[in-house]
Amino acid sequence: MRVLGVDPGLTRCGVGVVEGVAGRPLTMLGVGVVRTPADADLGHRLLAVEQGIEQWLEEHRPEFVAVERVFSQHNVRTVMGTAQASAVAMLCAARRGIPVALHTPSEVKAAVTGSGRAEKAQVGAMVTRLLRLSAPPKPADAADALALAICHIWRAPAQNRLQQAVARHTLHATKGRTA
Repeated sequence: MRVLGVDPGLTRCGVGVVEGVAGRPLTMLGVGVVRTPADADLGHRLLAVEQGIEQWLEEHRPEFVAVERVFSQHNVRTVMGTAQASAVAMLCAARRGIPVALHTPSEVKAAVTGSGRAEKAQVGAMVTRLLRLSAPPKPADAADALALAICHIWRAPAQNRLQQAVARHTLHATKGRTA
């Protein structure tokens, strides 16, 4: 499974591609940050994020895109920029027919470190260890993008089984009502 992880942001949008399957060693195929100038017009910044993500999708051809789910913070301006960058990533994936999964920050931290309250340094250290890198990816947005991809690779099989079980249950329940 090849996953593009996206840690959305307008100034720094972390991107990272990881390949592998749950229970086996994972491989990092690329990591980086799509940057936009803070003083640029919002439309131009969103366009730059879109172009950057499109380049990553074109180069790495992921099967899935994992995006950090936007959560409420006290700084509304930051939340808005994060939500806008997140929407751009989802739009780029949808345009190519690539499934998108949203993962909360605590879900990603728990998957990678074992604790949903882990600090950024702990996430970076575990990403470094899990992908057998010589140093943690910099900035933290890049490490977070890799952590998102890892989280999705590890959790997707269980999520798929749950979705299939719900679908089977719904089908049987529907058949029972029509019979």
